[in-house]
Order: sequence, then C-alpha cells, then structure tokens
Amino acid sequence: MLYKYIPSGVKFKRKIPRHIAIIMDGNGRWAKNKGKIRIFGHKAGFNAVKKTVKFAIQNKIEILTLYTFSTENWKRPKLEITSLLKLFLFALKNEMQHLNKYNIRLKVIGDITSFNKELQSYIDHAEKITSNNNGLILNIAANYGGKWDIVEGVKKIVTDVQKGFLCINQIKEEIFSQYLCTNSLLPVDLVIRTGGEKRISNFLLWQIAYSELYFTDVLWPDFNEFIFQNAINFFSSRKRRFGKIIKN
Repeated sequence: MLYKYIPSGVKFKRKIPRHIAIIMDGNGRWAKNKGKIRIFGHKAGFNAVKKTVKFAIQNKIEILTLYTFSTENWKRPKLEITSLLKLFLFALKNEMQHLNKYNIRLKVIGDITSFNKELQSYIDHAEKITSNNNGLILNIAANYGGKWDIVEGVKKIVTDVQKGFLCINQIKEEIFSQYLCTNSLLPVDLVIRTGGEKRISNFLLWQIAYSELYFTDVLWPDFNEFIFQNAINFFSSRKRRFGKIIKN
C-alpha cells in the first residue's frame, strides 16, 4: 500500500467523499495465483463489485464510478474480451431488479457503439428503467478512455461553434466539462486503485485533476469493506487546498 494504514477506528471530522472512482485492477493476477484462467478472476471481481456497491450505499456515497473496460482493453486476447463482455451482459440481465430495489441509478459512460447490439440494448434498457431512482449513481466506465472522452468533447464543442450555438470566447473549464461523459456529475473526490500499480491508466483524466489518490496492493477480488473504509479514512485525513493556502 502506498499510504500509511489508517485504522478504521480513528476518528476524523466527518468528511465523506461524494464521488468515488475506482480502478479495479488485479483480477487476472488473482486468478493466476490460484492456478485459474483469467476469466475466473473477473467473475470473482464481479462479486467484489456487488460488495463495493453495497458499502457505498450504506455509507451514503452519492456517486460511484467503476472502471470496468478501457479503450485499451481491446488489445487483450479475443477469448478474454468475449468473456468480459458476456460477464457484463450477465450482470445487466441479472442485477436489474437489484438496481431498482436499492434505488440505484445506472449510467454507462464510454463508447458503447463498439459493443454488439444485444449488449447495447441492455445498457439502454438498464439506464432507462433506473433513470428515476434518486439514490446512488452508479457509473460503469465501459470502453472508456480519458483521452477519448476529451477528444469527443472537443468534437462536440467544435460542432456547436460551427453551428453558431457557442462562441469560442465562451469556452471555459466549466463549459468544457459539460461536453464530457460525466457532464451531469459532481467532480471526483477520491480515486482508489487496487492491484499495486501507481498510475491512472487513462481514467477520467479531466475529472480527477484535484482528486485524492489512494493506492492499495490488494487485488480487486479481495477488495472489501475494510479496505474501502480505510480509503475513506485516508480521504478524511487530507487537507484539500485546491491550489490555495489554508490557514490553521
């Protein structure tokens, strides 16, 4: 773990992150350590997702964004990609009732046009039937890349400028943010990455400019409520200055 362990019993002034984003890394290594194929680890990772969502709801986290499939993941072996997309489809089909039961609003961010029609249809259906839920907003970043998101945003801005809907001098950070996948969401307060790597991997590049970063060596299938709580405790211990000087 990159940061010093902070016991869950340590008390801080209540400062809970409103938007948490997680890079769920380590499924393949977890499976390899057990002598299994990689998809075995992805299935175990799906169980960790369900526990993580439950914990987020219990702790009144407003937004949870999970990095499930990046634009770079298409470079993986075809069998693994097929298995991952089947697992995504399985989750949509079987967790739909739980999304409504727990008042979760699902949003999939990324270029879903690269997925097959059946998966696209279930994504659309899941978003529609949960659109009126006002509890946890669950973002699934699928075929998502931070660079892709920014480039797509630029294309949309250029189009609006050409059509006369927007003047170049009007383009500021706040305006640009409205053209990204996360346009209706709060900024990311805390990024958690499992698996021991200390990098962002093209995830929400614009949105995490001032996020707190928490890295843990724990592989994603072993992620649990204690590690999640420790990440929140770490966040609570931070003084977020956003470039300013804070007087004690």
